[in-house]
Amino acid sequence: MNAPEDRTDKGTGVTDDAEDPDDLDVEEALALVNDPSGRAPGDPARAGAPRRGGGPRPAADGRSPATRPSRHDDRHALSWPEARAVAERAARRGTGSPAAHRAPVPVPLDAALGLTLAAHLTALTDLPSFDTSAMDGWAVSGPGPWAVREEGVLAGHAEHPPLTDGEAVRIATGARVPPDTTAVLRSEHGRTDDNGRLHAAPPRPAAPPRPPGASRAGSGSTVAHGQDIRPRGQECRSGEQLLSAGTLVTPAVLGLAAAAGYDTLSTLPRPRVEVLVLGDELLTGGLPHDGLIRDALGPMLPPWLRALGAEVTAVRRVRDDAQALYKAITRSGADVVLTTGGTAAGPVDHVHPTLRRIGAELLVDGVEVRPGHPMLLARTKENQYLVGLPGNPLAAVSGLLTLAEPLLRTLAGRPAPEPYTMPLRNAVQGHPHDTRLVPVVLRGDVALPLHYNGPAMLRGIAAADALAVVPPGGTRPGQETELLDLPWASGGIGVCFT
Repeated sequence: MNAPEDRTDKGTGVTDDAEDPDDLDVEEALALVNDPSGRAPGDPARAGAPRRGGGPRPAADGRSPATRPSRHDDRHALSWPEARAVAERAARRGTGSPAAHRAPVPVPLDAALGLTLAAHLTALTDLPSFDTSAMDGWAVSGPGPWAVREEGVLAGHAEHPPLTDGEAVRIATGARVPPDTTAVLRSEHGRTDDNGRLHAAPPRPAAPPRPPGASRAGSGSTVAHGQDIRPRGQECRSGEQLLSAGTLVTPAVLGLAAAAGYDTLSTLPRPRVEVLVLGDELLTGGLPHDGLIRDALGPMLPPWLRALGAEVTAVRRVRDDAQALYKAITRSGADVVLTTGGTAAGPVDHVHPTLRRIGAELLVDGVEVRPGHPMLLARTKENQYLVGLPGNPLAAVSGLLTLAEPLLRTLAGRPAPEPYTMPLRNAVQGHPHDTRLVPVVLRGDVALPLHYNGPAMLRGIAAADALAVVPPGGTRPGQETELLDLPWASGGIGVCFT
């Protein structure tokens, strides 16, 4: 058999093929070959397309649990939407609140970026706290022309003596206006005569010329009362709620908090995560050799976890030894232990036996998603969880976004992102029973599937903006498909990973 022609865009990795079988693992390929339905990818009889706008969103597998076919290898596998819901509920622990066992902590403003407000942000002062000038110009009192005081008013200085009718004083933007000020006359709207008196002289309008005999608007001696003055309390009054608890602290929130009088913010602490990288075959440097491969997950997971709102306390490498794994898990004080590899049933896959040994509660044991179906979620002890990721790199990303993201987001008190859909430019081959997560790039109003999307590949996700949630059976060209944004696409490297 000839190899399929590669029609990949060399710059982006975008493929015009529906799917390259080489990108599928053995089990996926066999499932595709053995699918008895005979339906084409994207057949609407097999997959319900996510919809834009309001109304109920169908499950990503397009079917209810009662009608989903059973599979020989799924143990107690949940559908992709069910698994994400379980992870979110686990963080709430039946209380309805992620803060039930996570006491709020006061954090200085310079350390609060990316945290979540644990309490409403209430103004500690009026904003602005006094009448201020909105422009550089003159503070004037009464009708003009005005006699100009010699000493001007600058921002940050004490209150100036009151003005009397017919008097003006130079004023800077943000300066406190003197008592009895009628308005602020902008610098470009005033002129002084030979006697040093100030007159209102607005620039000529760009509108049609004045009819004969008409007076020039604004060219007289008056200005509008309150013109270019920011009155005290214009933005808010002291005691007014500015933001609600649960708001993500962004740079703009920090600025508002500072303006409203805060030095610290009451926030939910970041969930602490310890990463355990399992495997005797992993190298931390140099080129692969003698059956050893480079560890891709050790460098990739910590910044990604920080982007999800976590504090990574440690990255530890654990050899393929059941006792070593047992010690690493039971000695961890983190809120979440994240393991890589060892979740299947191979000779050195020790995660399941270790969880049974410590009496952990298994919440998710396999997910109907490709890549990454052997992922798991367990409660190892009170207020501690373990997320077991598959060892293949893209499968690990799938587990990260399926189980770790909703768990960490809820623990951190962050709001769930609004789901959205975009049409896929090309057809994408689907698994007969499972959801697929496929890297895509966004170009205008369409998403383009990327070619290198096998479980062990990172080339596709490295070029991607999002992951397409492809329902069982696949998608047709142009079919609306749910997308999961990647952190660097939505917020930028500096915002998301620091």
